[in-house]
Amino acid sequence: MSDRSPAPDVHAEPHGQADETSRKPVVAIVFGGRSSEHAVSCSTAASVLRAIDRDRFDVVPIGIAQDGRWVLVADDPEPLQLTAEHTPSVQGETTALLSADPGARELMVFAPNEPPRRLTSVDVVLPLLHGPFGEDGTLQGLLELADTRYVGSGVAASAVMMDKALMKVVFSAAGLPVGPHVVIADKEWRRDRAACLDSATSLGMPVFVKPARAGSSMGVVKVDRPADLEQAIEIARESDPKVLVEAAIAGREVECGVLEGHGSDPARASKVGEITVTGERHTFYDFEAKYLDSDAQLSCPADLPAEVAEEIQRLSVKAFEAAGCEGLSRVDWFYEAGTGLMLNEINTMPGFTPSSMFPRVWAESGLDYPSLITELIELALERRTGLR
Repeated sequence: MSDRSPAPDVHAEPHGQADETSRKPVVAIVFGGRSSEHAVSCSTAASVLRAIDRDRFDVVPIGIAQDGRWVLVADDPEPLQLTAEHTPSVQGETTALLSADPGARELMVFAPNEPPRRLTSVDVVLPLLHGPFGEDGTLQGLLELADTRYVGSGVAASAVMMDKALMKVVFSAAGLPVGPHVVIADKEWRRDRAACLDSATSLGMPVFVKPARAGSSMGVVKVDRPADLEQAIEIARESDPKVLVEAAIAGREVECGVLEGHGSDPARASKVGEITVTGERHTFYDFEAKYLDSDAQLSCPADLPAEVAEEIQRLSVKAFEAAGCEGLSRVDWFYEAGTGLMLNEINTMPGFTPSSMFPRVWAESGLDYPSLITELIELALERRTGLR
């Protein structure tokens, strides 16, 4: 990926000379990151760069390389697109750093063999990072220290909702339905593997084994036989030493998008969508089905009784508020006629390409993809910094 400078209009006038009342808000789009979802994040950034309203916002793309370096990258979506033939990654030599001074909001760049320079001031950060070191409260904490506004949930909600085990504790306390599960901590696994396997086996078969703090179905394995459980746990541990084992829930997988309300208005729920995995290669909605194959069918609105759809919307807003989420979230459910609803999880930075479920359900609800991006940025700009 080239590290040439972004479009010229992003470059601010000399410090102190810019007309702060008339200029367009500067949006720093931050993507990539150190997690296993680096390529997915790059692909999300490609979609946003194509669709963001350039008449309303100036854009600075900042990639976080897999080694953690922050890099100024080209305002060009093509190298960032994820396909079966191309796995994108952040490359470049020009370092980009946001000022840590509260309220300064300056973006400094450091190119090889050149003096540091101030590129612009940043009004809001749009973090498109998935997984640990981005979606889990770490980036949010950095931005909070700098009094910099950003899209999405704050530190606590981001961290707790990233940890699927802690998430279930919060939802249970709020009276929301969660399924049977077992948490296997790193020390427990290393101390007494047999006891961990016995605990997981007690859930019955089949089960889903997954990293507690990863997304996009990374490291998730469906286990139909107890003999395969140990290997599945080891696969999950490659992404996270903390593992969640969940009893398989019968039912349809349905999802609802939630957006924060403006001012003191309540959060809003989208129409309900449904995922159906077809074909023989995938038995559930795994990474390949989400991003690389065409075996996953997303339909919205889902074919549900009106009262069921309304209940999903109501409980999705309740889950959003119980978790203390801000900005956006996708709330995932299992529905079985005669059995009811079971809450699977909340994703505070859901897949965000135009074909992803979150933008799809909002498009069906009257908010197209470019308008959704604008809505999220405006919500962030409205939000005060500090404790809320």
